[in-house]
Amino acid sequence: MHMNDPASALAGMLPFDSMGLYEQPKPRFIFKMPRVVPDQKAKFESDELFRRLSRESEVRFTGYRDRPQEERQVRFQNACREGHTEIAFAATGTNLQLVFNPPTNGYMPERECDFEKEAGKVHIKSSFIMNGVCVKWRGWIDLERLDGVGCLEYCEERAAAEDAILREQIERYNQRLREFEDKQRGYRQERPDQDLDLRMTNNIHGHHGHHGAAPISRCHGPQRHGLTLQVGIPLTPP
Repeated sequence: MHMNDPASALAGMLPFDSMGLYEQPKPRFIFKMPRVVPDQKAKFESDELFRRLSRESEVRFTGYRDRPQEERQVRFQNACREGHTEIAFAATGTNLQLVFNPPTNGYMPERECDFEKEAGKVHIKSSFIMNGVCVKWRGWIDLERLDGVGCLEYCEERAAAEDAILREQIERYNQRLREFEDKQRGYRQERPDQDLDLRMTNNIHGHHGHHGAAPISRCHGPQRHGLTLQVGIPLTPP
């Protein structure tokens, strides 16, 4: 992933609850691309992009840049109350599409969008899969300036759940592969005589084609049998 490519981060992001309403039917023996890498924590700790985004740094709201500031403030708050927003890390230019539970009036032990925690700010938490790693964005944004501070954290709980799904997916694929190989092996064992007859027939035809073929006549007409009458001009006596 390029550090300064805003679209690259969005391409590597996946929501945890993906909807397959528009997925086309696929062959049964296709191995679906895994959502996560085998060792998520190691990649999160070793990848340079994750290391930079895991440090608290300045973030900005990126929606409706062509609109006046007052309109952007209203649109930002409305989007947060609907459960989504767009932000970017100022240092790297990495764009993120955050999706979270909208704020409610009732009591919630863990609010993902909180306007009441600090006056003039909204605190947001959003979980997603980025580049094959389960992460959580945590930070706040000023309601007037539309900037703030945020960072990425490794999400242990989500990572464990996705790892279980990955192992189950690989096991199903290996089971289908074993079943396919067993069917192929059984098919070959059930038809050894027919395969032998087919090979012998091919060998016989190939042998005649090289050594036992009838000679080809180069004459352009039918062959004639019997004597040939030769007609000459008689000599006159002197």
